[in-house]
Amino acid sequence: MNKSLLYPLFVILFLGSCKAQKTERIAFYNVENLFDTINGPNNDEEFLPDGKKQWTLERYNVKINHINEIICDLKTPMVIGLCEIENKFVMNDIRKRNKKLKQFGIVHFNSLDARGIDVGILFNSKKLSLIDKGFIRFNLPEQKTPTSRDIVWAKFSYKKEVFFAMVNHWPSRRGGTEKSAPKRIKASFEASKFIDSLLMDDANAKIILMGDLNDYPSNKSVQQLKKTMTPCITQKSNKYGGTNCYRGEWNILDHIMISEGFKNKKLTITPESGRIYSPDYLITEYKGNKVPFRTYGGDKYLNGYSDHLPVYVELNFNK
Repeated sequence: MNKSLLYPLFVILFLGSCKAQKTERIAFYNVENLFDTINGPNNDEEFLPDGKKQWTLERYNVKINHINEIICDLKTPMVIGLCEIENKFVMNDIRKRNKKLKQFGIVHFNSLDARGIDVGILFNSKKLSLIDKGFIRFNLPEQKTPTSRDIVWAKFSYKKEVFFAMVNHWPSRRGGTEKSAPKRIKASFEASKFIDSLLMDDANAKIILMGDLNDYPSNKSVQQLKKTMTPCITQKSNKYGGTNCYRGEWNILDHIMISEGFKNKKLTITPESGRIYSPDYLITEYKGNKVPFRTYGGDKYLNGYSDHLPVYVELNFNK
């Protein structure tokens, strides 16, 4: 056969075997104490202009700009989960001051956290349709009324494919890791219960759970989720081996996990796409250790970003 005829045939066969793919990012970031400068009903006194942290409008504006710098460097993810935000007002400020977020919507609910620390979602409303949204509110062990941060969820449609996003900020380790562990196990139970309800309705439901879980991959609360969800953030996701550094030791507090539904059909996420974003400008040195460049060290203003690093995964739409 004439070789000149074989080449066009090879090209046609090759192109026919390739699927067009559109890649988007889904990210999560604990922005560390993003308060406004207004005295609210919550315990926010230290983050006021005349408070202990001297949280002025100038410092607030720097913080908003820092967050937007990261969002832009992350290539403006289609979905951005945030935690340690005081209210919808600060989320709206992030959106208003970034031209690339002009078409973004907000999912937010005021939690019952004493400091007014909430979680929320920014999403590209030009690419996504918001089908439903809600929050999971629960009592912690030995509590009669909820005081913890809510788990916020949203149901989206992307090119006729439906997926759920859940944003978490589980109880801290204050008082000791072991003593506080039941609180995070309770939060994990509530998250798992919601996930199980979605999988009962549809075994192939696409669910992405993200957040600062305040526990490491080896802890019981996180292991509990692995019964139905696959972790995407591991120690190999960046060169430091974690999203947070405590007493010189890096580990993963900020997680992204996905259900089996993302592993097939048109809308896919591979666990290997998970990354911890750690450019040099988000890192500084403290007592000889590389650590995240945070906003405050105690009450001292450092002009940094956060004590956590952002995490993200890549979502692919296969035509």
